[in-house]
Order: sequence, then structure tokens, then C-alpha cells
Amino acid sequence: MYYLCSTYVTLDTEVKVLFLQPMLLTIATTHKPATDLGYLLHKHPDKLQSFSLSFGQAHVFYPEASVESCIAALLLDIDPVGLVRKKGSQGLEQYVNDRPYVASSFLSVAIAQVFGSALAGRCKDKPELTQTPIPLIAKLTTVPSRGGEALLQSLFAPLGYTIKCDRTTLDDKFPQWGESYYYNVELHHTIPLQELLSHLYVLIPVLDDDKHYWVGEDEVDKLLRHGEGWLAKHPEQNLIAKRYLKRFGPLVRSALTQLVEDNIDTTEQEEIVEERLSLNQQRLAAVLAVLKQCGAAKVIDLGCGEGKLLKELLLDQSFKEIIGVDVSSRALEIASERLHLERMPSMQRDRIKLLQGSLTYRDKRLSGYDAATVIEVIEHLDMARLAAFERVLFEFAKPNTVVVTTPNVEYNAKFETLPAGKLRHKDHRFEWTRLEFQQWANKVAGNFDYSVQFLPIGDEDLEVGAPTQMAVFRSRN
Repeated sequence: MYYLCSTYVTLDTEVKVLFLQPMLLTIATTHKPATDLGYLLHKHPDKLQSFSLSFGQAHVFYPEASVESCIAALLLDIDPVGLVRKKGSQGLEQYVNDRPYVASSFLSVAIAQVFGSALAGRCKDKPELTQTPIPLIAKLTTVPSRGGEALLQSLFAPLGYTIKCDRTTLDDKFPQWGESYYYNVELHHTIPLQELLSHLYVLIPVLDDDKHYWVGEDEVDKLLRHGEGWLAKHPEQNLIAKRYLKRFGPLVRSALTQLVEDNIDTTEQEEIVEERLSLNQQRLAAVLAVLKQCGAAKVIDLGCGEGKLLKELLLDQSFKEIIGVDVSSRALEIASERLHLERMPSMQRDRIKLLQGSLTYRDKRLSGYDAATVIEVIEHLDMARLAAFERVLFEFAKPNTVVVTTPNVEYNAKFETLPAGKLRHKDHRFEWTRLEFQQWANKVAGNFDYSVQFLPIGDEDLEVGAPTQMAVFRSRN
């Protein structure tokens, strides 16, 4: 085991010293056979393998490898003195620091070089495994997080992880010194291994807020490549881009611009698939009809995106208070621009408000509304997060009426431009059959004392139903 005196501060006669564990990442699975992890990582469980890196060595070994459970470990052995000598000595602090011993950009580089095939989603022997969600537990030792556990949660929770954190103290013998900003972190999720490695590759340097090498244009490409499919939707995309690119303004602006363009493009994918049927217009009309019928005056649109429903609500003076909520700050900026809020007359402007917030965390701002709309949103949530969403909306916010729409996966076969087996949007986590949607909605209604009615949207086919399905929940209280 390696240890480092990372904090050396003299306060009168008192010296504070923090001893850190070696930089270690373990990935465990109970997927059966669990030893498939060896195929995915391209590293045989029976071997100890070592790899030379520019800053030291990486070692891969398996503390456990059986059909039921498998654990792969990546241990970095870094030469801190050699690193300083390459740069030239700049004082004692260049030798005595935490750089080689905390989860940092060194670990990201090691993941890319040692687990490069897995990070790229390649597996020669079992290619079907690369896109298969499997139960995974990643453990990271000594993760720096000056934003505390809240920062860890804000980065990983939106991606669907369950997070366990153990904060380290500066020294057990001197509790008065307090706790450090280092954490041992455990991440639980059921996802493809490639996604886990991509998340770690990007977010480890973000937590550390530093990189050991020069950041240039190629780092923007790396960020976008490894952030594909998740970063454009992440509520902390601005923070991630700034920290990953070491706050180099032109690079950060370039990355964020491309993320916005990618996000808009993927938002339009579903509309392109459904364009022939003008489903978007039919959805908006159906939702507005329900809201008018129930007499709602105060409406909150959850997952409002770029504000298409908000625009329709503003045109009808019977809606006195309109709130749009979205997890993406950029989507809200686009909504504000498209609604021309800055140039809107004050009486009209007072009717609408845009809020940033997650649909899976309790938020007092969501309470007190006659109706809530959730239009083509739930399919973007991880299944594991649905229970939290249900409580936030139906138990805590508890509007009188809730309108939920979602694609009918049975109808996908009718779309000529959609390949067989593909979902309508690459960010969809699932798409339900009519029976699955009804089972979910009936369960929710029963759990939270609502009644529910199901309505089709779009041309209804005798065999596969309508392209969009809608549930209208009404509180029994």
C-alpha cells in the first residue's frame, strides 16, 4: 500500500497531515455469468496485468471472479518525483501534494488506455454485451470533492446512479482538525459498461477540477465524444464543461455551443419520425382540451423543454398562471427566447414563469397548481427513477389534474423511417405498450388516490392502437 503526506500546514506548533490511500478503481457485477466482465474489459480474470504509462504504471487484477460475482480492479502506481523532475523543481509543495494519489485526470487517462476497447464499446468475443445493461458497482478511493456530497449527487444522480459516500477525516487521532474534502465513493447502476466508463472518464476530472496535462481543442472532441447521449441533457452540463476544460473560455463556449446544437437535433428526431402525422400538434391540442375541460387556471408544465405547450397556454387568457419547469437551463433559455419573454407586455409576462428543477426531487415550488402536464417526458427517465418521480408529482405536488403522454411502442412498426426495434428518440430509456402504460398508470392512481382515464392521440390503428397514449389523472380528494 502507498501513502502520501498530502497536507502539511504549520499552525504555530501544530502540523496537520493527511495520509491517503492509493488511487484505486474497482468495478463489480453480479450479471451471470459475472466473468463476462473479463470479456468486456478485455482483461482475463486469471491474470495480473501491468501497463506502462507516461506517469507510472497501471495494474489490473481481479480480487473475485466467479459465475455469481466478479470484481475488476485498476490500481495506479504513479511516480510523483519523476513527474516533478520532468517539469522542473518549483519547491517542496511540488513533491508533497495529493496529485498522484487521488482520483484525478491520471485515472481518466488510465481508463482510456487500459480499458480503451471497453470505453469504445467494443467486444470481439461477445459484441452483444457492449449494449446490454448489467448491474454494476464502481468504487473509487479518495475522490476530491470541494463541493461535498452535494456535488457528487448533482453529477451522478441525474444519470441514474445510487451513490454512497464515505468522507475521510484529516487524522483520526486529531478529530479537532475536522474532515477532509476527500470521499470514498460507491456508485450503483444497471447500465452498459461503456456508459459507466464514459461517465467516470468525464466526471472524475470534473470532481478534481484539474488536469495534469495541457488542455486544447482535442479535449473538446473528447468531452463531446464521451459525453454523447447524456451530457447534452445533464443539468450540470455548464459546470462539467468548465471544469473538464479547465475554464478555458473559448474551449468551454465551443463545447457548450455544440452540445446545444446536438440537443436540439435530438429533440427534433422524434418530430421527424412523427412528422407525417403532425403528432406534436395533435398532442398539444389534446392536452389543451383536457385542461380547458377541467377548468384549470393555474398550470405547471413539467419537462417543458423549449416551451411549445407554454406558447399555446399563453394564447388562452383562461390560464392565469403558467409555470414551465425543466432540468436543462439551456432549454429554458431557448424557451425564453422563443416566447419573447423580454419583450412581452408586463401583464402577459406576469402570467408565466420558468423554473429549473429536477422531476425526481421534492420541490415546494411545484405545489399549489390546478393541473400538471408531463408531455413526452417519462420515457426519458431511467426506470429506477420513476418511483421518485411518482412521489414528487402525485404525493407532494398533488395537483387536481395530471396529464401524461408517452409514445405507444406498438405503433412504431407503422413508421417507415424508423428501423425495426429502434425507439423514436435515442434518449428514450423505454417506450411502453398500451398494456404496460395502463398498468403503470393504474398502479400510480391506486397508490396516490387518483382516478385515471386513457385517451388515444393520433390516428388509431385497429391492431396497434394510436401513436401516442395519454393518461388523465384526477384527484379523488
